[in-house]
Amino acid sequence: MSTRKYLIGLTGNIATGKSAVLRMLKHLGARAIDADSLVHRLMAKGTSVWQAVLDEFGEGILDPRGEIDRRKLGAIVFADAEALKRLEAITHPAVTARVDELVRQATEPVVVVEAIKLIEAGWHRTCDALWVVTCPKEQQLERLMRTRKLSRKEALLRIEAQPPQEGKVALADVVINNSGSLKELREQVEREWQKLVGGGGAKS
Repeated sequence: MSTRKYLIGLTGNIATGKSAVLRMLKHLGARAIDADSLVHRLMAKGTSVWQAVLDEFGEGILDPRGEIDRRKLGAIVFADAEALKRLEAITHPAVTARVDELVRQATEPVVVVEAIKLIEAGWHRTCDALWVVTCPKEQQLERLMRTRKLSRKEALLRIEAQPPQEGKVALADVVINNSGSLKELREQVEREWQKLVGGGGAKS
């Protein structure tokens, strides 16, 4: 990925609150790129990625409109590490190309790329700083069950399909602890932002 701007890689395991941190950074003036949401757009019906995923996993993953049903696909890939690798081999090149394009197009001096697989994809090595969002496993479970209407078993499958949070934290330049209130989360983000802009790291 391009590093002509000050580039923050934002990651963390599922349901830790990465998207909330991304929204806060966008509000503070950063260009926000959500790589995970790009995956969904790139997998829209009729795209080359949609076709490749369909060829790999079959028509059983489609909803009645012919779109990929994320829950059906998730039931396959989160229960089978090899299936997840096959899916990522299809989606990662397309997402990487789109992220590169968006970073190049950004006019803001600070660009934040949020991706759950940011470290696994090696993107963190081209970032100026790696931010990792964490929270306890029980909070991940509660959020997944509440926001995605998953059963506890489904939520656990998704959590346990990922490497432990500690590995991400060990590589982080900034760790954001999202185990408290939204106000506490915002205070952490604003404090780190002020260090960045105040210290001159984000000047164009």
